[in-house]
Amino acid sequence: MNTYYLGIDIGSVSTNLVLLDKHSKIYKKLYIRTQGQPINALKEGLKTLKQDFSENFKIAGVGTTGSGRQLGAVIVGADIIKNEITAHAVAALDYCPDVRTILEIGGQDSKIIIIKDGIVYDFAMNTVCAAGTGSFLDRQASRLGIPIQEFGKYALKSTTPVRIAGRCAVFAESDMIHKQQTGQNIEDIINGLCEALVRNYLNNLGKGKEILEPILFQGGVAANIGIVKAFEKELGKKIIIPEYFDVMGAVGAAILAKEKVMKTEKTNFYGFDLINREYKARSFECQDCSNICEVVEILSDSEPVARWGDRCGKWNVIENRSETSA
Repeated sequence: MNTYYLGIDIGSVSTNLVLLDKHSKIYKKLYIRTQGQPINALKEGLKTLKQDFSENFKIAGVGTTGSGRQLGAVIVGADIIKNEITAHAVAALDYCPDVRTILEIGGQDSKIIIIKDGIVYDFAMNTVCAAGTGSFLDRQASRLGIPIQEFGKYALKSTTPVRIAGRCAVFAESDMIHKQQTGQNIEDIINGLCEALVRNYLNNLGKGKEILEPILFQGGVAANIGIVKAFEKELGKKIIIPEYFDVMGAVGAAILAKEKVMKTEKTNFYGFDLINREYKARSFECQDCSNICEVVEILSDSEPVARWGDRCGKWNVIENRSETSA
């Protein structure tokens, strides 16, 4: 029987699942659009994994990360829960042990992680401004009638620099429209946008940080060659794109799960039968004190299986078998 470790990264745009074998090699990956329904996306991913295997196999450990890591852990019975910074750093160090800087741009947010002596030394996140994120680039590609897969290639065809205001997503889009109305070439506008978004990223996240090589670029936006070239031009350094750049968070979660299970020699994974269960999430406000906490409750077949969000712990009376970590 083959043994695998499952990593799950639940984000607002995508839900990613990765299977690692006992040698930490990626056996399979799934990239699923979350579409505002993380529970359904997760169940769809697990169902696909189960159907795709004709062999006899078992899941030896599970790790979750991403903005929906708590939710995913409750549903699958995760062995470890980790934040995105840790998960991306672990995956990057596994791919390139000498990595010093990690650039990560996902669907709704962006991060920079500075590595020193194999550990996270510094980091910064931007979850407020949409400029430069995958969803913003998707919208601009759609508005221009260009497939997102071709967006970066247009930037490489640019011959005349066009400066776009990239400090804000709204201003960037307005400036692009203005440049179009003045007759500027589409290739030059797209290249200007890529360069503007890279400047915005480095000014917001990289300010005051020493960006040293090797530099890894992770997240879905790493597929955009226009953004990659803009980073290399602005930094004057080579950017490395990992083979599984789009699911590195899930890779890190799987590696951490493997390390945890090797110590405990057991897993909390509920098994693939969980895809047949009904899960719902709901929230309510506790009025018992002035904190007015919003409590999130997860129901499985109408029975509460987890709650979080209360400061005093009153509602968190259901034991969660997963080990949580900030």
